[in-house]
Amino acid sequence: MFRKLSVLFGLTETEIKVLFFLAATFILGFCYKTFFQENDDREAKFYDYSKEDSLFFAAGNDPEQLDDENQEDISVDYKQEVLDFNESNFNAENTKETPAEKSINLNSASIEQLTLLTGIGRVTAERIIEIRNRREKFNSLNELLEVKGIGETKFQNIIKYLYIE
Repeated sequence: MFRKLSVLFGLTETEIKVLFFLAATFILGFCYKTFFQENDDREAKFYDYSKEDSLFFAAGNDPEQLDDENQEDISVDYKQEVLDFNESNFNAENTKETPAEKSINLNSASIEQLTLLTGIGRVTAERIIEIRNRREKFNSLNELLEVKGIGETKFQNIIKYLYIE
């Protein structure tokens, strides 16, 4: 029987069996739901929240009805807190010192010197040193493009600070 159907529909016998299983499961589920499950003819309940809404809105407009915790939130000066994040409040300690042009020898630079470069963190500096140690030295600045984390843009930003000796 399955072979005739598989030839007729162009499906394998396994695919025909799966389709029969799915169809039988669907039919059994439909019959169970139709004949054995209770009908849900209950009406949806509707609640009147107008009293709670009016209390909520009344409390929002009258500060005396609010509890102490909410009072503390209201007394915070948000404008002053936002102004505390302007650029003049940042110390020079938080910013990186940019090195002078052509001041870092790529073949002898330490991790600390490399991290002074814009966009170079500790991990990228370690990768640079790892490749330098593997090759014994860099022959060209373009070899930095082989370091994971250094693309063309970052390379163009840091090349002016580097030289090879």
